[in-house]
Amino acid sequence: MNKYFYEIIIVIMIFFLESCWFDKTKPNVVYMPDMYYSEAYEPYSDPYSNYRKEKVIGIPFFLKGKTSSLFPVKGTVSRNDLFYKVDINKIKGFNHYKNIIQNPIKHLEKKEISIKKGKKLYQINCSICHGENGDGEGELVKNEKIFGIPNYKDRDLSLGSIYYVITYGKNNMNSYASQLNEVDRWRVSEYVLFLNKLK
Repeated sequence: MNKYFYEIIIVIMIFFLESCWFDKTKPNVVYMPDMYYSEAYEPYSDPYSNYRKEKVIGIPFFLKGKTSSLFPVKGTVSRNDLFYKVDINKIKGFNHYKNIIQNPIKHLEKKEISIKKGKKLYQINCSICHGENGDGEGELVKNEKIFGIPNYKDRDLSLGSIYYVITYGKNNMNSYASQLNEVDRWRVSEYVLFLNKLK
């Protein structure tokens, strides 16, 4: 047989032997390893890759647990969890909130910016019922899917009373506390009050 034939057979055998590996958790050759192994820290995964030995994560604590996720410190309370505030504030009631005329987050941003951001949030969450201009003529009202939406201009509103209704709901309106965080609820309140004053 031809000398080249044997060389080709040897090259093919070397190729197949090179691709064989007994430990299936650590493949010997991986095509496009950056796609096969995630560069991101996936929860509860080993932060050290099998294919790149020189890669070192500069957090020695990971050496101990062999995981990229750590449990929160004992007694940690979520920043988004306002359960300790909600009950206290709800007990104060609607009449307490009616007296709030100053925005408690005014130190975070100027009133004009707060109204601008509140307008965007209002258009997403409120205008479908209350209408673009707060006239109670939203798309659901026009299509007779819901009734009894008031015109803001007919109501005596305060910043606090608007915030209370958004947070806890009133009559047919449910609470929007799960859709809007505390800061965003004050922004929407500012915008609704702005619409109310356009009489």
